[in-house]
Amino acid sequence: MTSVFCGIDWATDHHDIALLDESGSLLAKLRIDDSPTGLTQLLDLLARHGDTPDNPIPVAIETSHGLLVACLRATGRPIYVINPLTAARYRDRYALSRKKSDHLDAKVLAHILRTDPAEHRPLPADSHLAQAITVLARAQQDAVWDRVQTGNRLRSHLREYFPAFLTVFRHFREGLASPVSRTLLAAAPTPTQAAQLTRTQLRAILKKAGRQREITDEVERLHGLLREPQMHQLPLVEQAMATKTLALLRQFEAACTSADELEAAVVDAFTAHKDAEIITSFPGLGHLTGARVLAELGDDHTRFATARALKAYAGSAPITRSSGRKTTILARHIKNQRLASAGYNWAFAALTASPGARAHYDRRRATEERHVAAQRNLFNRMLGCLHHCLTHRIPYDEQTAFPDIA
Repeated sequence: MTSVFCGIDWATDHHDIALLDESGSLLAKLRIDDSPTGLTQLLDLLARHGDTPDNPIPVAIETSHGLLVACLRATGRPIYVINPLTAARYRDRYALSRKKSDHLDAKVLAHILRTDPAEHRPLPADSHLAQAITVLARAQQDAVWDRVQTGNRLRSHLREYFPAFLTVFRHFREGLASPVSRTLLAAAPTPTQAAQLTRTQLRAILKKAGRQREITDEVERLHGLLREPQMHQLPLVEQAMATKTLALLRQFEAACTSADELEAAVVDAFTAHKDAEIITSFPGLGHLTGARVLAELGDDHTRFATARALKAYAGSAPITRSSGRKTTILARHIKNQRLASAGYNWAFAALTASPGARAHYDRRRATEERHVAAQRNLFNRMLGCLHHCLTHRIPYDEQTAFPDIA
């Protein structure tokens, strides 16, 4: 059992280190650069105070990302990621004057490990493939959010001078992100230019966008929509707005391309993982949503000792607040937002893929529960099943998950 505890106050270009013993006395302090030399200094300091492969000194830090964390993780030592808000609360125990410094923050982090190690979890021992899936899945989700944000900006801008274009992609599943919409807008960014497009030009635009079937009907539809009477801005203003549209469109094209390329990469990595078959056996979980779930759960199945812990981490389990005779049950807001977002999509898709999930949702709705609450409860139920299946290495079974459904 270790008797030395290390706290690291992380910064962009330097890190403050504090080592404490069991009594809380300061053994050493150090400031290192964010470089290989700094890492070597840190490892030498830990070695001088009893760090060995069999008994590594645990480290507390406020971030789970970066090269320093990756290198320390590779040494096999337990790394405890402390929420900055939690660290701020602990700081008041050691500095009533509310003073703050990098050295004090490093000491506070070491004190957290010394006094309350059971209240915090070390980083899971995920495989390299699982860590790579995490990077790709989060990047793909960020790209989707960027695509939505840029698309909303472009749509809002079009509404100011070219509202008729908004009817072009209304029936497309991809909306403004449809290749036809993007190609057409690039060819005719103003209402005047769009109205002058001939059927031959529209046919060429559709083929350029990859359209292969029902081209004639689509040409007639577009030809009629773009020639309908509409209000116009002044010519110079309209041309200026068209220039802005093309600039936004380039950003939107880049966001769409990034999201598509990252989706392909994350699906390839996910299908190579040993847990992919079990995860995708669940109704509503395809390769992309399954990859997002795996990215947040990891493949260290000892990370969550019980399904209850996993549900709390995902935010699907409610919070009970009790004081005296008053008890209140509330939705959980402190959670893994990415996993909760994937869970919302998962539960929604499961409604049409699983009779048991649909019946469970309908039963909750029959008690006058709101849609969001019923869907969150369904996600909570499915998470418990997923924890069981991953722990026991078995695929999903509808009859076992919902035995009360005929």
